[in-house]
Amino acid sequence: MSRRSRTFSIGLFLLFAGGLVAGLVQVPLVALGPGPTFDTLGEVDGKQVVSVVGRPTYPTSGHLNLTTVAVTDDLSALTALRFWVDPRREVVPRAAIYPPGKTDEQIEQENTQQFTDSETRAEVAALSYLKQPIKVVVDHMGAQAPAANVLQVGDQLLSVEGILVNSPAEVSQLLTRTRPGQQVRIGYRRGDAPVTEGVVTVGVRPPGPNGGTPDGPQGFLGIIPGATPVQPDEITISLGDIGGPSAGLAFALAVVDKLTPGELTGGRFVAGSGEIDPSGQVRRIGGIPLKMTAAKEAGATVFLVPADNCAEAAPAAPPGLQLIKVGTLTDAVDGLTALNQGRAPNGC
Repeated sequence: MSRRSRTFSIGLFLLFAGGLVAGLVQVPLVALGPGPTFDTLGEVDGKQVVSVVGRPTYPTSGHLNLTTVAVTDDLSALTALRFWVDPRREVVPRAAIYPPGKTDEQIEQENTQQFTDSETRAEVAALSYLKQPIKVVVDHMGAQAPAANVLQVGDQLLSVEGILVNSPAEVSQLLTRTRPGQQVRIGYRRGDAPVTEGVVTVGVRPPGPNGGTPDGPQGFLGIIPGATPVQPDEITISLGDIGGPSAGLAFALAVVDKLTPGELTGGRFVAGSGEIDPSGQVRRIGGIPLKMTAAKEAGATVFLVPADNCAEAAPAAPPGLQLIKVGTLTDAVDGLTALNQGRAPNGC
């Protein structure tokens, strides 16, 4: 074999071997892309996504779609390169989606729990917006919480120092009036038990993640107050195989639309994304450019964007997709109402 032929053969072998390695060896990366969208006003697998019983409901129209991000794992170097040059994809370190120290099963369980929590928060946010009563409950409690000798997770909170509470925020606000070492009367109900009052000697608020106590030297119960509907079976959200908290805004709007006269979307194809808390605050979410792409490809003409995502969303919005900036559930309802009345909503 001549030197030229030998060099060519070696080069061809190395090229083949390199391609084989690139096609087989996995890299610590994942690809993100536009995921499926689901109409919260419609049905999935023959079931209404949002259904209401025991209350008057009203007709809806159009679409109100939640959006998702698809994650592709187990990438080879060659596949990662292909996704990297795809404008519809983002390639990110796998640790950004699957944190080290947690199994894939643990992460999936956390995502599922976040989604379940988002359903409850959406229901509470919608009922609060509609001025309907809700139950304030002990959502979480630390093992060494000062209130542990009186309260349990799941207890309904009724009053603090004799003042009735109607939202988790009111519990936190009333505690700003207390000081460490002070005895505080807490009214509560446990299950079907009669109303009880317990006395808690509030503790010192632990330092924050960066040190210090920005809320001042107020008393500390060691609980996280949450909220649930008074009648938890009246509103049902049926949608599986979705994770994370970012469907909350769409769920809350679907509940509001079904419980109020008029058609909130005005017959439009509206989509959006946003985590929502029980008070109706809409929080920043991830993957907004990919979710807007998914919405546009599904047929949406309007997209609801969390206010804190606007700077990222505005330059990435697909042509023909109108953005509405929402910081609260009220902002979202007002923005869609403005469209229905021929007015310009608050955009990004």
